[in-house]
Amino acid sequence: MIATLGSGVVTASPRLAVTQARVLRSEWTKFRSLRSPAWTLLIAVALTIGIGALISAVQANHYSSLDPVEKRTFDPISISLAGVTFAELAVGVLGVLLITGEYTTGMIRSSLTVVPGRLPVLWAKIGVCATVMFVVMLAAATVAFFSGQAVLDQKGLGVGITDAGALRSVVGSALAVTAIGVIGLALGALLRNTAAGISTFVAAFFVVPPLTNLLPDSWSSTINPYLPDRAASAVFGGGPPDMGDMLGPWSGFAVLCLYAAVLVGVAAWQLRGRDA
Repeated sequence: MIATLGSGVVTASPRLAVTQARVLRSEWTKFRSLRSPAWTLLIAVALTIGIGALISAVQANHYSSLDPVEKRTFDPISISLAGVTFAELAVGVLGVLLITGEYTTGMIRSSLTVVPGRLPVLWAKIGVCATVMFVVMLAAATVAFFSGQAVLDQKGLGVGITDAGALRSVVGSALAVTAIGVIGLALGALLRNTAAGISTFVAAFFVVPPLTNLLPDSWSSTINPYLPDRAASAVFGGGPPDMGDMLGPWSGFAVLCLYAAVLVGVAAWQLRGRDA
């Protein structure tokens, strides 16, 4: 509504003011009106559950052929959640697409015109992205855990959700993948190009980590725990903290959140000072 003051000045009614809640609602409308987020999340769910069940079946069938050391380190929790690692790619790509798609179509100019402060748009995108990804991946990880344990239990290898580390790994997998989705979104906001954003994400999570094995052992053992993919693995079943160069679960999650926070901070700074 438009209100006219006695001086003749026309002002916008407070009911039409730009608020974070309204921007959030707008971003949610955009999210659910597109097909690509739903399909990408469906792929992530399928990978989490399907690959987890497949690897659980393979490991159960080969358990009798393992040597004593391998049997001692056999981890049914991480085996059932193995598909989460593959879901990281789908979720990271989705994070990139959620913002680069608007730069490609030019819709971002309309969004920033309506929201002159700019940053509420970024916060709303992150809020929608993180909330949806966490809910979906928590459901997927829960199904993957129980289906994987059902397969392993046929050989007497399954564990329950109340066993040590089980619930933490299930919830942690959803938290880790959510942080990875936010990292993808931040990369998209920084690079503003779909190909560049996806390429950078893939390089950081899937190309650079294997290359560190070419470094001297003293260097790789120092660097590896702090790589984003390794930090994520520590959260959802990478094994106990004393297993080689793996961080503890919550230390790994803190490292992952630090990556996300830094990238989001730089993206916010750039968004304020650079034209769309």
